[in-house]
Amino acid sequence: MLKWNHLCICALLAANTTSAQVKWPAITQTAKPWTRWWWEGSAVTESGLTSAMEKYKQAGLGGLEVTPIYGVKGQEKLFIPFLSDRWMHMLDYTLQEGKRLGLGIDMATGTGWPFGGPWVTDADASKYVTYKTYTLKAGTPLSEPVQFIQEPIFRSANNKPFAQTPQVLEPISANTNLQELAIDQVRFRKPLPLVALLAYDAKGAVTDITGKVDANGKLNWTPTGDVTLYALFQGWHGKMVERAAPGGEGMAIDHFSLPAIQHYLGHFDTAFKGHSLAGLRSFFNDSYEVDDARGQSNWTPGFFAEFKQRRGYDLQQQLPALFAKDGTDKHTRVLYDYRMTVSELLLEKFTQPWHGWAKSKQKLIRNQSHGSPSNILDLYEAIDIPETEGTDILRFKFATSAASFAGKQLASAEAATWLDDHFLSTLGDVKQSVDKYFIGGVNHIFYHGTNYSPTDSPWPGWLFYAAVHFTPSNPFWRDFDALNKYVAHCQSFLQQGRADNDVLLYFPFHDRNCQPGRDMLHHFDGMEGFEKTAFQHAGEEMLTHGYTFDLVSDKQLLSLKNNLQSAGGKYQAILLADVQHIPLVTFEKLLEQANNGATLLFYKNMPADVPGLHNAQSNQTKLKALKEKIRYDANGIAKYGKGRIILGNDIDALLEAGRVRSESLQGLQFVRRATSEGTVYFITNTGTSRFNGYVTPAAAGKYNILFDPMQERAGLASTRTGQDGKMQIMLQLEVGESCILKTGNVAVTGSVYPYVQAVGAPQNIAGSWQLQFLEGGPALPATATLSAPKAWTDSDQEGVKQFSGTAKYTTRFEKPDGPATATAWVLDLGKVSESAEVILNGKSIGKVLGPTYKLTIPVTALKGDNQLEIVVTNGMRNRIIDMEKKGINYKNFYNTNFPSKKAENRGADGLFTAANWQPAPAGLLSDVTLTPVSVMQDKATGKEMLQPVP
Repeated sequence: MLKWNHLCICALLAANTTSAQVKWPAITQTAKPWTRWWWEGSAVTESGLTSAMEKYKQAGLGGLEVTPIYGVKGQEKLFIPFLSDRWMHMLDYTLQEGKRLGLGIDMATGTGWPFGGPWVTDADASKYVTYKTYTLKAGTPLSEPVQFIQEPIFRSANNKPFAQTPQVLEPISANTNLQELAIDQVRFRKPLPLVALLAYDAKGAVTDITGKVDANGKLNWTPTGDVTLYALFQGWHGKMVERAAPGGEGMAIDHFSLPAIQHYLGHFDTAFKGHSLAGLRSFFNDSYEVDDARGQSNWTPGFFAEFKQRRGYDLQQQLPALFAKDGTDKHTRVLYDYRMTVSELLLEKFTQPWHGWAKSKQKLIRNQSHGSPSNILDLYEAIDIPETEGTDILRFKFATSAASFAGKQLASAEAATWLDDHFLSTLGDVKQSVDKYFIGGVNHIFYHGTNYSPTDSPWPGWLFYAAVHFTPSNPFWRDFDALNKYVAHCQSFLQQGRADNDVLLYFPFHDRNCQPGRDMLHHFDGMEGFEKTAFQHAGEEMLTHGYTFDLVSDKQLLSLKNNLQSAGGKYQAILLADVQHIPLVTFEKLLEQANNGATLLFYKNMPADVPGLHNAQSNQTKLKALKEKIRYDANGIAKYGKGRIILGNDIDALLEAGRVRSESLQGLQFVRRATSEGTVYFITNTGTSRFNGYVTPAAAGKYNILFDPMQERAGLASTRTGQDGKMQIMLQLEVGESCILKTGNVAVTGSVYPYVQAVGAPQNIAGSWQLQFLEGGPALPATATLSAPKAWTDSDQEGVKQFSGTAKYTTRFEKPDGPATATAWVLDLGKVSESAEVILNGKSIGKVLGPTYKLTIPVTALKGDNQLEIVVTNGMRNRIIDMEKKGINYKNFYNTNFPSKKAENRGADGLFTAANWQPAPAGLLSDVTLTPVSVMQDKATGKEMLQPVP
C-alpha cells in the first residue's frame, strides 16, 4: 500500500504533555472481515482444511463460520454425517488450526437452516392449526365424523413435483436418498389429531365437547339448541431443513415449544461430549425462514394455556372471532392477541433458551431474527451479535438498533449475497455493498460466502448457489486482500465506543398486528408490510436529512431509565410516526419519560386506541384521559413535567422543534460513534461526482483527524470556521470513496492530511505497452505488444476472450514535466475491468478496486526513466461462458443446483446459464494519465489550508 511518509511534512503542533499521535487502531481478529464457510457434504479432509485456512488467513480474513450444507454429486464416499464422530474430529481439527492461524471460528447450530434434523420427532416438529365448522340444529346429532385429512405436499429445491418423485417414506429418516430428494417441505396424507371441539350457541355460550369424540371421530353428543361447532386440528407443517448436509436432513423444529429446542440442543450436547469447544467463539442461526413454504407454522401444543396466561382470557371462548374474515373490531383484537402470544413464545421458548444454552458453554450466539412472526427488535436484543442481510439501510436498522440500544459491541451482516447474477460482481461492487452496511450501523462483516473446495477439484471448484463467489478459484482472490484490509481498517474504528444515535423511532408493531391479512400471522422483515407508511417515511426522512436514530420496541422502551437512557447510550427524543395503536403501559411509560425531562415527538397524531381484547374498554378510557391532560399551544408544543411533547405534520420541523441535532455533510452518507476520545465518523461518497469541499460535522472537535482506509493515508484535517461560527472540515472523496473522521479535544500531533489540488492538465502515458498473461485460464494467451492500453478482450489473439485471470500491462515513460508547484502526480487508470495493482519501478504502490482507479505518486518516487506495471485481474465470467458453450458441467450439486437471480439467465432446465452471454471487456479500457498536483499542507495549525475547488 502507498505510504505517505515521504509525501507529508511533519507539521507538529505546540508541545503538549497530554498530546497523542495520529495513529491507526490495531487490527484485531474481530476487526477483520469474516466469511460464511460452507462445507458441502461435510466432505472435508485435514490437509484440505489446512490448505484452505492458510489461504483465508493470507487473504486477510479474520474468521470463519462453519455451515455444513448439501453435497457434491460424485463425492458421496467423502460425505461425513453431521455431528458423527468423524465430523466432530474435523471440527476439533478446524478449531486447532484456527488457533494456530489466528482465525476465529463460529459454527451454525445445525446444517443449512432453519434448526432441524433427523433427530427432530413429530412431537418437536413445526406445526400448524386448521379447523372445520359444522352447523347443527337443536336435537340433531352430527352425522359425519369429526375429522380432517391432511393433503400431501412435496416441495423440492430441485423443482420436482410430487407426482414425479420416488415414493417418500414416513418418517423422513427412513429415506436413504434425502440428498437427491432435496426436500423443502413435505406433508403426508393422513388424519390430523383433534385439538378441541367447541359448540357456540346464538348467545355466544360455549360448550367444550372435545371429550365427546371417540377414536373414530364420532361425536356422541346432541345439542339442545342451534349451535355452530368449531373443530380445531393440529397439523405437521412439514418444513424441512433447507440446504441440509448429509446427516442433517429432517424436520424443522417447533420454534414456539421449549421442549422442542431443549431436545434439539440436547443432541448437540451428546455429540460434544469428550470434545473441547475452547476455540469456538459463537453459535449461529440463519433467518427464520420456516414459512417460506405452503402454509404457516402457527401452532404449538399447549397454546391455549399459554394464551390464557398471557392475554387474560380463554381463546377457546373466541374461536369464531379469531377465524373471522370480517375485519370487525372484535376479530382484529382477538387476532392481535393470538399474534402477540406467538411473538412472545418465539422469544421465550426459542431465542432465550438457545442463548442460555450457549452461555452455559461460555459461547456467544449470532442470529438473524428477521422474517419471523415476532417483534424482531426484542429477538435481536436477546442475543449477543444481531445479524442482518439485504440491501436496504432501514432493514439493517432492526439488527443494528438492537445492538446500539443494548450497548452490544457488534452488529454483523451476511454481506454481498446477491449483488448481481453469478460471476458478475466485482470487488468494487462488494466494497460499495459493505459501505452501505457500515452506514446502516453494521461493524462486523461476514461475506456470503466461501466454499470449502478440494485442492484437486477442477476449476471453478465447488460452488454455492449465492452469486458472489468468495473462493480462491475466483480470479479476484488476488486482490481480495486489499478489500479485506480496507474493511479491517474501517471496522477497527467502528468497533470502538458505542453508536452515537439521537432519536428513538418507535416500531409500530401493534399497528401491523392489528391488520387482518391473508394468513394468520404477519412476518417482520425490514419495511415489508410497512411500505408507504409514516414509519417508513420517518426513517427515510431522517436518513436524508442527517438525523441519527435507532428503532425501538415497547419492551425496550419499558427498560429505559430517566432521560431516555438505555444500556447503550442516551437519546435526545422519541418519535412516533402516525401510530394508531399503543399498549396503555407503553403510553404511560412515554409520559413518565416526558415528566422526567424527555422530548416526545408525535408525527401527524397521537395514538388513538389500545390493541387487544382483554380490558379493552377500560384501557381505552385510561388512554383518552391521559391524552386529555396534554395541553398543546398554537405551535403544537406541550410542556409536560420537566419535558415537552410536540405534535406536527412535518418530520424535519418536528425534529428541529425537538432540538435534535442533525449533520450537514452535503449529501455524503455517514455513521457516527462516540468513543472515550471523542467521535468517529465513517463517511462515504455515494454520489456521481467527486466531492471536494467543506462539511460541518455536528461533533467536530478542536482536533480532527482524517484516515483513508483504502490507501492507508492519515493526517490532521483542514478546518475553518463557517459564517455560523461552526467548525468546518475539508473532505476530498472520489466517487465510491470513503474516509474515517475522528474528532475530539485531546491534543494530537502528526502530519497534515495529504489533500491534493490539480496544478496542471492530465498527460497521457504514451508509448507501447507489453501485455503479459500471468495466471488464470483456461489457458494463458501469448504475450502481446500494444500501441496503447486497451482491453485484452478487444484483441484477435487466440484465447483472450475466454480468459479469466490476471495480466500485466508494462510500459516505460520519462519523468513528466510539471509546474514547480507540483509535489505529486495523480495516476488515473481510467476504466478498468476489474481490479488492479500498480507497480512503479519495481515497487507496489497500491491496489485499486473501483469504481475510481486513482493513486497519488510523490514526485520523489519518479525517476528520469520509469517502468510502470499495471497488473489487472478480471472475474470468472468469461471463462464460465466458454465452459457453458463447450458443455463443460460445473453445476453438480445435490440441492439448489444452480439458481439464477434474473429470469433471462435461466436455461430450459430452469437453472442458471451463461451460454447466451458475450465476453465482458477485461483489462485496461482507456488511456492512463498523470495529473500534476500540489499536496496542500499547513506547517503550523492545519487550518484553512485548502479552499474547495471544482
